[in-house]
Amino acid sequence: MFQEIEQDNLAEIVANNETVVVQYAASWCGNCRIMKPKFKKLASENESIPFLIVDAEKFPESRKMAKVDNLPTFATFKNGQLVNQTQTNKAEVLAELVAEVI
Repeated sequence: MFQEIEQDNLAEIVANNETVVVQYAASWCGNCRIMKPKFKKLASENESIPFLIVDAEKFPESRKMAKVDNLPTFATFKNGQLVNQTQTNKAEVLAELVAEVI
């Protein structure tokens, strides 16, 4: 399931789902735009897992959950806890990150 969250409620979503994959992005971030279709493709291959895009500038509480300091940042959560994160513009690195939690 792919979704761009509309409010600062990532903590609630993470608490209510066993596994969650997040792309932290911003409207001005070129690499974020480049990675979005790759992120969506992974989401389509893993329909049972929420794949969420979080605007790191609009939603500071959600951003704190993965200690985001660079964009795009990708983070995986399992059982309510941050498992791993990476800053990348490479689809292979993103796929490896997702493979750790599925």
